[in-house]
Order: sequence, then C-alpha cells, then structure tokens
Amino acid sequence: MFTKVMPFIIFQPKLAMFKKEIRLKYKELRNSLSENQIEEFSLAIANEVLSLPIWEKTYFHVFLPIEEQKEVNTEYLLHLLSGKDKEICISKSDFETRKMTHFLLTDNTKIKKNEYNIPEPVNGPEASGEVPSNKMEVVFVPLLAYDKNGNRVGYGKGFYDKFLAECTQNTIKIGLSFFEHEEVISDINATDIQLNYCVTPNRIIKF
Repeated sequence: MFTKVMPFIIFQPKLAMFKKEIRLKYKELRNSLSENQIEEFSLAIANEVLSLPIWEKTYFHVFLPIEEQKEVNTEYLLHLLSGKDKEICISKSDFETRKMTHFLLTDNTKIKKNEYNIPEPVNGPEASGEVPSNKMEVVFVPLLAYDKNGNRVGYGKGFYDKFLAECTQNTIKIGLSFFEHEEVISDINATDIQLNYCVTPNRIIKF
C-alpha cells in the first residue's frame, strides 16, 4: 500500500454550469497545480482506489496521462494493478474515426506520444493483441470535471463516450479527479455516459 497523503484542494462550486465554462474553469485549476501537488494527489487517488469493490475483476482499462494537460498520473495505479496480477489494457486513438483500439500492456509494450501528446502503444510486434471493448470489466476514465450525478466533462472529442458505449452494462466506470464535483452540468446529451464512481485524493464518490 502506498503512503497516504492528505492534499488540500481549493474548490468553489456553482449550482449549474455549461460544459464550455466548466472546461475553462478546470483547465485553469489544473494549470495552477505544481508538479509536486500532481504527484501527491495522484498517489492519494491510487490509495483510495484500493477501497473500491473491484478487485475480483480481471480486465482493467487505464488511460495514460497527458502530462502537458496535467492529468492524473496513473503510474501509481498501474503499479497497483500489476501487483495484483490484473490484465491491464491501454488504447490507441484514431482522430478520424474517434475510435479507440485497446491493447494489453505487457513488459514488451513500447509507448510513444502521438501528435496530441497522448502516450500510446506502438503498433507492430512490440504491441500485444487487440482486446475488444466489451471485455473491459473496469475502466478508469479521464475527465476535466463531473457533477453530483456522475456526468463527466472531457475534452469534447467523444472518444470515451464512444468507447464506453461499446462496453457492457456491467462495466464499472471510474472517474479520476483532483477536484470535487460540480452540482449540475447543464448541457448533458443522450450520448454522454455516466460514471459509477469518481475517485478524488480525499474520498470515493459513488453515483
């Protein structure tokens, strides 16, 4: 188990916000975080994940963070899953089709950033075989923000909504966030997929 830390987060919620203003707000909040804060908060999130009722599952999908966007560092989570002998899947994104292709992460997997600074597995003999979306039992979902109902705001490209729609109804969807929730995201649409949980550095929120 990792060393527990108790971070301090400044958060000022509003009753209702639109996705556009939420994206601006949380990009600014992330940019205000230091590298040390990001590491401390990410470590605390990994500690909280230990308390989730997910450890009988086998196939876990994990996003690799975009450092330039100051996303949650999932390295601690990867170590945790690896230590529990879980099958870890990561993705490669096609920006023309907005589709994600998933691969098992192995000792032989090579990772390279794409043109959008997203770390991805390299195609070819270094990458393991493709894993279908409907095989994922737990998906850790990146986000900019989320509300009290489990609705999330991403970067607006729709990759994860498409991916999660391909998963089964039993797939457990877990957001990871440095911050607490907003009250309500005003402009939710039919293609938005709700989270089952969100993990912050201080607590787990179940929806």
